[in-house]
Amino acid sequence: MIKRLIALLTVLVLAAGLIPAALAEDDTPSDSAGYYYVYTENGKGLNVRDNPGGNVVGSLKYGTRIYCYYRDGGNGWALIDFYYNKPGYGYNTYAAFISSRYLRKSKPPAKPSSGTSAASAASVDPEAEINAEFRSAKKVTPFTVTIRPSRASGWVNMRWAPSKNAEIMATYKQNDKLLVIKELTNWYQVEDQDTGDVGFISKQFVVQ
Repeated sequence: MIKRLIALLTVLVLAAGLIPAALAEDDTPSDSAGYYYVYTENGKGLNVRDNPGGNVVGSLKYGTRIYCYYRDGGNGWALIDFYYNKPGYGYNTYAAFISSRYLRKSKPPAKPSSGTSAASAASVDPEAEINAEFRSAKKVTPFTVTIRPSRASGWVNMRWAPSKNAEIMATYKQNDKLLVIKELTNWYQVEDQDTGDVGFISKQFVVQ
């Protein structure tokens, strides 16, 4: 009961605007309660934490359906009902947090099989792929590009290296603008003129 009250109070705090709503990649943004599915690009599980950015208290498998009290739909956090079954603790549920970017309303596609993942990993060396992109870099007269996510309500990542596996530096919504300073085969090296950040954006998600 106490945990439920804490969860409800947390929802009220979030709803009051202490954590601003953002846009979720390839999903409709929502701050309302409801059921969501865990979706990760690599098919791996998702850590569950006791507080936003806090200690890991468990994990959720790809495709797990969970109830969400509140969702900050960008790089924020979602307050969820976390079910667990641990020796010595039994079966129970309590409020916990997961990264909201890995939630979606619709049921995700089937998780790639381990055999498929292994074959893909063997055929594509991430380090070699990044090196190839860097070698293809050429100087350009700086020009501006406009962000175009795959969905109007989506967002696009700026990464520290030209790879979908590279760390995310920032995210941008539709119609945001960035300055291209170098062109690679599949990526642009760009500068955010508002923040001074320099990173890489996939060409498929921008237009001139």
